[in-house]
Amino acid sequence: MEEQRPVQGQVQIKADEKELQGEYSNLVMIHHNLEEFTLNFIYIFPNGQQGKLLKSMIVSPGHAKRIFSRARREHRAL
Repeated sequence: MEEQRPVQGQVQIKADEKELQGEYSNLVMIHHNLEEFTLNFIYIFPNGQQGKLLKSMIVSPGHAKRIFSRARREHRAL
């Protein structure tokens, strides 16, 4: 049986069903320094008294710039 190889420039990403469903976050806290950006995705419960940290993502400044620039560009196109 011949093994299929991805086309150059493509990346295969594996995700389980829970990850594909995603999670709702109603607050993101962003911290940064010269080396990295930390994005903490939080869900604040309706009573407003408690919250839960859902994910903490750490990215490079260059990657953060690309994320935010693309989001702003796509939002303006709406």
